[in-house]
Amino acid sequence: MKATTTSLAITGLGTIVSGIGAMLLKNRFGAGLFGFGLAHVVLGTLDMARPSIQKNS
Repeated sequence: MKATTTSLAITGLGTIVSGIGAMLLKNRFGAGLFGFGLAHVVLGTLDMARPSIQKNS
């Protein structure tokens, strides 16, 4: 699995969780879910920008 695939999966999962949290934003659980999803979006995006190390064998 490529690093970009993992980063896209984490970002996509964060987007889905943020969407669910946005629908439930009226209570504390929804706000926490929204923040958790946004954190995954940010971390996935930062992981895509990180330089990768390629091994030459």
